[in-house]
Amino acid sequence: FFHTLRFIQSVCCSFVKIQSPPVNQQELMERAHALAGLSFAEVAKQLGVHVPANFKRHKGWTGQLIETYLGATAGSKPQQDFVHLGIELKTLPLSYQHIPLETTYVCYAPLTNISGLNWQNCNVRNKLQKVLWVPIEGERDIPPAQRLIGTPFLWTPSPAEDAALKQDWEELMDLIALGKIESVTARIGEVMQLRPKAANGKALTSAIGLNGEI
Repeated sequence: FFHTLRFIQSVCCSFVKIQSPPVNQQELMERAHALAGLSFAEVAKQLGVHVPANFKRHKGWTGQLIETYLGATAGSKPQQDFVHLGIELKTLPLSYQHIPLETTYVCYAPLTNISGLNWQNCNVRNKLQKVLWVPIEGERDIPPAQRLIGTPFLWTPSPAEDAALKQDWEELMDLIALGKIESVTARIGEVMQLRPKAANGKALTSAIGLNGEI
């Protein structure tokens, strides 16, 4: 459908610069659907920001662009991007075949002070209760300025999907609680995985040891 979007983007109207938080879900979805068919350059122009030539040194730029346009307020806080609506925002880079090109980062996993934590009250479940997915062209041979935005959609996990997420989360948290964090790899988990996320491999953080020590 991106080929169709390339055609209609030439006749799309200009939108007013939008940065204030949406007052309700309907307003959020109206703003999100206004993005469909626009290029990164068109959205960036409306917001008065520069589009980088590539994303080697600008990782996360696309997400920040969409957040700014839609009026997300959470930033890096451990809560949904639209906390007053209970909605998380995620971009979805797609291939030419409309297949996701990468996994989606949700949040950090707690490695200490996890007593009393369960699936019902954990941050990752909170963020995944309702997600606004914004499909984007993600193939690297498309210059960032020319990449198009697809039609956003809301997703809430079904009971079966929630159960699958819970199973993976509990398996990972058991390993963390038992001091086996060093044994965790990206191969653990069917739908949810725990991976290192730092500036480089030398970065360290606190965790629970085999004998319960930090």
